[in-house]
Amino acid sequence: MQNARPYAQQQRARDHDVWALPDPDTQPEFYADTASKRAIAWVVDAILIGILCFFAVIMTVFIGLFFLPVIWMVLSFAYRVVTLANGSATWGMRLMAIEFRNAQGMRFNLGEAFLHTLGYTLSLAVFPLQLVSAVLMMTTARGQGLTDHVMGSVALNRSAAY
Repeated sequence: MQNARPYAQQQRARDHDVWALPDPDTQPEFYADTASKRAIAWVVDAILIGILCFFAVIMTVFIGLFFLPVIWMVLSFAYRVVTLANGSATWGMRLMAIEFRNAQGMRFNLGEAFLHTLGYTLSLAVFPLQLVSAVLMMTTARGQGLTDHVMGSVALNRSAAY
């Protein structure tokens, strides 16, 4: 007899090997309200990016108004990559006390921050992908969006983070 453990225990052991993250069934405090916190953090980040765009338009003597969508996209991408790489959370996420962790349970590095932001940007560009991502955040045990599922990342409550 190779392994006498029931299948569910074997599966959990395999999941634990792959996911060095808290189990949402045994440690739900790590994932409590993360979907709603991410939504509020998104609004805060949008306001901050809007303020950055306002100053960019003023600094370009209002010529930037002709390129406002491009300025918004560039500043948004840079803001997200820099803040995720420097603390694994945007300023909105920090305000809401959540942070991203990769599949190994570590904070994002620059490459992971870039890839996560790229996935987020692509999902915004294709509305059905954003809709799928929002539904996944609200219905999965770990509250992962589409990009999170692809990368194996999660948003965790910082107060409970290990």
